[in-house]
Amino acid sequence: MFFPRLCGACQQPLNAAEQYLCFHCKYRLPRTNFHLYRDNPVEQLFWGRVPLRAASAFYYFRREGKVQHLLHQLKYKGAKDMGREIGRLYGRELLRADAFAGSSCVIPVPLSPEKQRVRGYNQSAVFGEGLADSLGSCLMADALEKVRVTETQTKKARYARWENVAEVYRVASGTDISDRSVLLVDDVVTTGATLEACAGALLAAGAAQVSIACIAAALRNH
Repeated sequence: MFFPRLCGACQQPLNAAEQYLCFHCKYRLPRTNFHLYRDNPVEQLFWGRVPLRAASAFYYFRREGKVQHLLHQLKYKGAKDMGREIGRLYGRELLRADAFAGSSCVIPVPLSPEKQRVRGYNQSAVFGEGLADSLGSCLMADALEKVRVTETQTKKARYARWENVAEVYRVASGTDISDRSVLLVDDVVTTGATLEACAGALLAAGAAQVSIACIAAALRNH
């Protein structure tokens, strides 16, 4: 009564049969369905930048929209169970796509140690946990590490974002990803600079192939 369970996207009270998302948001949030076809807009972001097996995002990101609110709950309000559920939902969708079949491990984009200490968790790792559960693969939450603190990416142009993250990420010492098919995950893809840097580090460390899956894509004209 005093602390009603609310939908992570629309903030309306959940009924007894609903968890984390109301039924309306669960089925009506703006899905991209990019995983169902090749050369989709997320894949196009990385053309000529880093060789990927596939790339996709679950939802379209729109400012002040429900997906932005959902991500805010996940990143800043401790909604980890909701993040895992979103990962499980998207993982079941990815099972229908040949391009994402056979990923042997799920690796999240890391936070800086300082940011992870303040927040208490990595929202991308929480999402990745749900994905790994549905895909039947393993989560390697600490496989990548951020080796220096960067400035916020929010207001930077594309090239400035790339400069800001170049040589920032590396595969952690003692982590063996040789010949593995990696699914790299993050919360939002915008210019793709961070994901490009992480994918490059994974391939340089011997990954056989890298795919990308994100909760949302903030793309122009969408």
